[in-house]
Amino acid sequence: MELGNIEKILEKYFEATATVDEERTLRAYFSQDEVAPHLEQYKPMFNYFSMAKEEKYTKQVPLKPRVNYYKWLSVAAAVVLTFGIYFGNQYQETKRLEEQKAEYAYQETKKAFELLAENFSRGTEKVAYLKEFEEAKEKIYNNN
Repeated sequence: MELGNIEKILEKYFEATATVDEERTLRAYFSQDEVAPHLEQYKPMFNYFSMAKEEKYTKQVPLKPRVNYYKWLSVAAAVVLTFGIYFGNQYQETKRLEEQKAEYAYQETKKAFELLAENFSRGTEKVAYLKEFEEAKEKIYNNN
């Protein structure tokens, strides 16, 4: 292979414009025992790339299923929020019904006390008439 051609391909390689075939040509050239002295510095790099290409990782990588706690935490938060809204509405509804029952009981008690007060007033009036009757009776008996 011509040295001038190798230098042009090497320049293209460092500018990242070399084709795959040109890169193969460079690897083949630098894998030879005899390389031009001024290009000797690139030989370890291309030899490394050739050797690295052949390397394989042989250890087995243990794969554990990773639990995504954030996903479950968000699901739990959504469930708690849903229950909170549902039971919060139930609590508000129950509280509202209890307030209505208490208001109804208050109104009924108020009516009963008003009725009792009205009847008590009538009874007091009757007692006043009875007192007049007693006074009149006393006068009649005392005048005899």
